[in-house]
Amino acid sequence: MKVFVARQAIFNRKKHVVAYELLFRDGTKNSFPNIAENAATARLIMDNQLNLGTRYLTSGKKALINIGEESLNQELAQFLPTDDVILELLETIPPTRENYEKVRQLFHNNFRLALDDFNYSKEWEPFLKLARLVKFDLIQSPLEEIAPLVKELKQRKNLQLLAEKVETEEEFLQAKEMGFNFFQGYFFAKPTMIAQNDIEINYAIVMLIYSEALKPNMNIPRIAELFAQDTALAYKLLRLINSGVFPIKNRIESLKQALVYLGHERIIKFVNLIMTAHVAEQKPTELTRLSIVRSRFCELISKQVAPSLSSMSFLTGLFSLLDAILDKPMEVVVERLPFPEVLHDALLGEPNTLFYILNIVRAYESGSWWAMQEACTMLNMSDESLPDFHAQAVNWADMYREHVY
Repeated sequence: MKVFVARQAIFNRKKHVVAYELLFRDGTKNSFPNIAENAATARLIMDNQLNLGTRYLTSGKKALINIGEESLNQELAQFLPTDDVILELLETIPPTRENYEKVRQLFHNNFRLALDDFNYSKEWEPFLKLARLVKFDLIQSPLEEIAPLVKELKQRKNLQLLAEKVETEEEFLQAKEMGFNFFQGYFFAKPTMIAQNDIEINYAIVMLIYSEALKPNMNIPRIAELFAQDTALAYKLLRLINSGVFPIKNRIESLKQALVYLGHERIIKFVNLIMTAHVAEQKPTELTRLSIVRSRFCELISKQVAPSLSSMSFLTGLFSLLDAILDKPMEVVVERLPFPEVLHDALLGEPNTLFYILNIVRAYESGSWWAMQEACTMLNMSDESLPDFHAQAVNWADMYREHVY
């Protein structure tokens, strides 16, 4: 499926692009859809940060991402990398003590904060001490009207100012003379649309995971089993681990290991993020179903020929079709996943045990008996058990489809 985002460039005083604001879109129409603020932010994270990443969208520059009150309450920002983003606190957030504490926590978690469409009142004073950027909408707040406030804010060494919705060169020159640091608007560039391929998520499985995550004694193996039933969910989970949000010391070899690394609280928040972003039930495509069958097929073969690699064999099968699903070269896909070298190599076609296991599965699927026997020879195994393994894999995949649907 296609996912969409718009980006609008932010320029410095020399008219050099220094950052991009990312704007949620749900189709080819370049306008904000009728969707709740938190759902838009959740979709932006799911469809982009947990797909190819914000750095891909911004060519390595900072990304400004909107955070409203509901996003603040759901702590959606914790799924964004602090080094890559600036959180743009929407003007719709009431400047209450409770919201201040949440924003202060973001500040102490090393997020850079911006105040969007700023309209000064004394209640915003505590927030100004945490913010590093203040944005003024020149349509709502003409330069002549905000000149005294701009002059006062320029005295604060921690603050920089951004003029948005700059429509003319005259406005740019006037804002520049007043001391604005950054500029954004149609005078420079309109938002440009970017479309990416992503994998459809099976919302019914998300619901099952959510119900498991909320149990008093969370069953991590069971949750890992459910993640394994949906290639998209498994991919998003591993992208989260490797997205720069959390430091990782060891390579991830299984979905269970990834979930243990996240911990109970973050698992619940991650599932909440998925549910907020995807409110419609989607059935898996044939490619995702095939990848699920492959994962079990590879695992069963591995248990016979290389038991110590069974977890990685499962992931090899599960992600073996990601290049086709995302319409991206496998090199681009796997470099963003926290896999051990042996698993990376197998997916990239480098000969090793995992690669030979996958080759057996591919040959069996295509009915290439000579290629299958050659692959079996590389692992010193007989092909007699393959029909049974394949039947088990198909039944395993179908069992969950029947249960969910």
